[in-house]
Amino acid sequence: MSDQTPQQPDAPHASETDFDAMTRDIADVPAVEVITTVAVHLMSSAAVNLGLAEEGDAHKDLDEARKLIHALAGLVTASATEIGSYHAAPLRDGLKSLQLAFREASVVPDEPGQGPGEKFTGPVYG
Repeated sequence: MSDQTPQQPDAPHASETDFDAMTRDIADVPAVEVITTVAVHLMSSAAVNLGLAEEGDAHKDLDEARKLIHALAGLVTASATEIGSYHAAPLRDGLKSLQLAFREASVVPDEPGQGPGEKFTGPVYG
């Protein structure tokens, strides 16, 4: 018996993971991509906190959802003219869906115009 460990055959170069090649310098990322990525993260987190994820009520926290939706509304409203309607329209749709889901999930719904983000978007109606 030998104390040496067996040598692994050299893996083909294509299967090696080059993490340096997979990352980008933030300076190379266009602003519209950064904005939309942040918006998608806010949307996803808000959806989870609204109980819309697989485990539903286990992660439901309407206070957290309110904060996230409010931040999303501010981001979408402030950046809409900069990123253009092509990118802003789906973000607005997602925001409205979350606002309506929040209203539905609330035991005591906010008055129109008082819900999360409605300070920026105006009242949201189904």
